[in-house]
Amino acid sequence: MEATQYGKLNRLINNNISINLTNEKDCAVYAPTTELLMMDINSEEAQEQREAAEEQTQPQERDQWGKGVEFLFSCIALSVGLGNVWRFPFIALENGGGAFLIPYLVVLLLVGRPVYYLEVLIGQFASRGCIRAFDMVPIMKGVAYGQVYSTALATTYYACIMALTIRYLVVSFSEVLPWTYCLVEWGPQCVATGVTDSNVTHSGPGISSAELYFTRTVLREPDNLDDGGLGTPSWEMVLCLLVTWIIIAITLFKGIRSSGKASYFLALFPYVIMLILLIRALTLPGAWQGIAYFVKPQWDQLLNPHVWYAAITQMFFSLAICFGTLVMYASFNDFRKQVHKDVIIITSIDSFTSILAGCIIFGILGNLAHETNTTDISSVVKGGAGLAFISYPEAIAKFKYLPQLFAALFFFMLLVLGIGSNIGMASSVINVVKDRFPHLPHWQLAIGASVIGFLCGLVYMTPGGQFVLNLVDFYGCTFIALVLAIAELLAVGWIYGVKRLCSDIEFMLNVKTGFYWRICWAIVAPGLMFLVLVYMLFSYEPLTYKGVTYPQEAYMAGWLIWGLGVAQLPFWAIYTIYQQPANSFSGKLKLALQPTADWGPRQPQQMEAYLQHRRQEADMKTERRAFFIDNIFG
Repeated sequence: MEATQYGKLNRLINNNISINLTNEKDCAVYAPTTELLMMDINSEEAQEQREAAEEQTQPQERDQWGKGVEFLFSCIALSVGLGNVWRFPFIALENGGGAFLIPYLVVLLLVGRPVYYLEVLIGQFASRGCIRAFDMVPIMKGVAYGQVYSTALATTYYACIMALTIRYLVVSFSEVLPWTYCLVEWGPQCVATGVTDSNVTHSGPGISSAELYFTRTVLREPDNLDDGGLGTPSWEMVLCLLVTWIIIAITLFKGIRSSGKASYFLALFPYVIMLILLIRALTLPGAWQGIAYFVKPQWDQLLNPHVWYAAITQMFFSLAICFGTLVMYASFNDFRKQVHKDVIIITSIDSFTSILAGCIIFGILGNLAHETNTTDISSVVKGGAGLAFISYPEAIAKFKYLPQLFAALFFFMLLVLGIGSNIGMASSVINVVKDRFPHLPHWQLAIGASVIGFLCGLVYMTPGGQFVLNLVDFYGCTFIALVLAIAELLAVGWIYGVKRLCSDIEFMLNVKTGFYWRICWAIVAPGLMFLVLVYMLFSYEPLTYKGVTYPQEAYMAGWLIWGLGVAQLPFWAIYTIYQQPANSFSGKLKLALQPTADWGPRQPQQMEAYLQHRRQEADMKTERRAFFIDNIFG
């Protein structure tokens, strides 16, 4: 570390850039180099130490996107995924259909887009992974560790959804699609969904064969966990999970360049299939009633805090914000890339895709209500991960021509969406390890992560796996993401400061940041999320899955999962304060709140220019205003 600090200072001196060591941190950081600088610069010992220091300060070569557009497509593939096609429709279903759309779009403008832009800017400016990016606020580095932890958990259960997709993809080549007819053991309540039964009128409400196939044949799902526990993993599902992680490992094998090339296909192909499914859904009887339920606002629900909570948490999954993945992707950008246009494009496409998927799903739900003689669309299908494996197959079953072909295309599309999301999350975790141990080959990290992910995913392959998935989704991802997102915005917006952040943006992109972004970063986004968190804590009720409560041991496990993620905040804060070189606690705390000595652009020339930029700003005389006003509008 001392050699690194010396090398940086030596480069600045050689380029005639002076440093004003006027604060405690600068003195502490550069003190170890004083003895070296006082040596005779012509002495052999000093020369050798200077050369050694220079070698250590040369930044290691970091991968970059092959083309600038690969970042755009990779972000689309990351954000447009299972969160749109699987999670968004059932979250909307659980929150009143159209009542959910308005909060979702408001949250997009006030939280989703500003936070997306913020994380992309931080990653591109620092050219570091999410852990090293928090060198800007060392005391809050626990935010990044918690996000990586949450991302790793999400990666395991996203792979579970992909395994289900592969299972359906395989059976799509059957002579008769297995979810289109009823089995005797399913009982008389079963309603076959095959095209030959589409004109049959049923005397009472029933359960579609697609739902029974998913719950009883594929998942072998129990009514609760009290009797048999989780059960034994299905060998068929274990094999599908193995294939899933093999695909992920192959895609990650050569790092960001291989996944960047794959992003063209991962981002564009799903829209072809979704367009076909939308056309088919619109031609089904009762579809328009379902879509009307989806788009018609229920104004009384706008005052329901739970709907706003659902909108904010869905935004995390839909845009993949506050999981560290965007920071990692942006770190591979060119330093001067104009990313603000990409952010507008990506967030707009993401929301459009969610609404498109919602129209398809609710069109199908309207048809299911018509087929089962039910007027309440919200009661046609139970929510959860199964929505994409029940409602979509319902529509495909009604294709008169080549239903197997369209089933195969649809589930291949779902697999592609899952890969796009999972590649980003797995890459984020891998690059954290790679930044810490740069000598490890990327292919070893990819294989190691895949093996660990496969072993952890076995629990989801049990009959009670969906119970576990629901538990991990809430305690390990949704709940943690909300807490860490608030901490992230407070760290960047108020400790590092919106004023300095906007100065960094101007240095990097040569653009001034508007008031919309400043106010959202500093006040609106953290304020909305904090209100939702308070509501969530005060209205907390024990988690259920399909209305079934968990055993007490499961709730304890859930809180332990949550606690491990949130505990990263105080743990790393205490560790960071302890590591500071000051003698007093107040001095250590002051240093822990300031950026590290090497915070800034990764490349030496850009770093030197940035230090000069910071010095010029410090020399400028500005009007003295209250900190609150100056931080936002300064």
